Amino acid sequence: MHEDLTSAIDGLLPELRADLDDLIRIPSVSAPHFDSEQVRLSAAKTVELLEKAGFEGVRMLELGEAHPAVFGERRGPEGAPTVLLYAHHDVQPPGDADSWTVAPFEPMERDGRLYGRGSSDDKAGIVIHTGAVRAFGDDLPVNVKVFIEGEEETGSAHLDGFLAEYGELLASDVIVIADSANWRVGVPALTTSLRGLVSVLVEVHTLQTGVHSGMFGGAIPDALTTLSRILAGLHDAEGNVAVAGLEAGETADLDLTEEELRSQAGVVDGVELIGTGSLTTRLWMKPAISVLAIDSPPVDEAINQLVPTARAKVSMRIAPGQDAGAAMDALIAHIENLPAWGARVTVSPLESGEAFSLSGDDPRVEAFRDAFAEVWECQVVEMGVGGSIPFVAAFSDAYPDAAILLTGVADPTSRAHGPDESLDLSEFRKGMLAEAIALRNLAS
Repeated sequence: MHEDLTSAIDGLLPELRADLDDLIRIPSVSAPHFDSEQVRLSAAKTVELLEKAGFEGVRMLELGEAHPAVFGERRGPEGAPTVLLYAHHDVQPPGDADSWTVAPFEPMERDGRLYGRGSSDDKAGIVIHTGAVRAFGDDLPVNVKVFIEGEEETGSAHLDGFLAEYGELLASDVIVIADSANWRVGVPALTTSLRGLVSVLVEVHTLQTGVHSGMFGGAIPDALTTLSRILAGLHDAEGNVAVAGLEAGETADLDLTEEELRSQAGVVDGVELIGTGSLTTRLWMKPAISVLAIDSPPVDEAINQLVPTARAKVSMRIAPGQDAGAAMDALIAHIENLPAWGARVTVSPLESGEAFSLSGDDPRVEAFRDAFAEVWECQVVEMGVGGSIPFVAAFSDAYPDAAILLTGVADPTSRAHGPDESLDLSEFRKGMLAEAIALRNLAS
């Protein structure tokens, strides 16, 4: 075991934990209609943490109206490889406050877990990077660059612009993205595939204005019922995505049971699982459609009126190997061709992000796999993730010779994007130590 790094991490841990608490307290929600100044405050705090970790040239990277990213670098020995460490400092909105048992932006420890929005996704990633680098003191074995994005949670809309503006600055031999998860608490993982993402806005118009539901109902379709009919056509009877022509794959047989999945997600008793194929195949290697929001009158404001217009945001995760542009076209065409009683249906594209697969053996990846196995004292699982990180495919295209690794210390019970998001603190420590050992392995 690397006793010097273990001792250094353990000595720094109280301070690093305080750093994470400070980040969680900043409500850096990057979504529209939230206070963008909070995202800037989060970036400023990240600048402070990088400077404390000895990084040079630390600064916010600005690009038009994009939320700021943060960059810094530290030089290692001459000729050493260069590693880019990625995380993001923006977070999802807290959602329904009544669903939380803690305050979303006030970190709280309970039963060995740290609760708060961003605790696992992805402010822990920032501190893991700074902690791993600080463990070496002045003897960093590799060159390290850090890029902390400020709008990952809104689809990295300006990423192409950042690459065009700062691509040479970010060029590296190895890119470590600390925005994924482990297989379970106590079982580390390297993520080898990510689904991509496309989303659209569906708008339905049936009337010029609302009219009396008693006088005209039964002959005139209202927009909300029409929209519901359209949305029901997104899946077949078994719950598989009904859009034709989409890619799908298969996963290795990993030990995920239906009971475990139900527990992880908090599925209500009696609700059936949807789709066909193994659970991991459904979660990682097949398309999935979700209706994220519907604009219509709230129930408390309902009147006896045929609703003239209705809107919904439809999100589709796409399998590795699927071109996002082709998937967007297929989704739009499918919705436009669904029965809608002749209503005026408009489908507008929103976000788009490519899927990603990591394949082939690479000694640079082995340096991290060996470190993870050493710290967790068990074999590292290679797993897929059903979520999307647009940064990954974009950087893979920009730096085709770089080794890309997806790591993280969230786990299936972290409830990222949901209420009571949390982080297992023992995994937090192990993640820092493993990353430090991996950097040393990489140098040799």
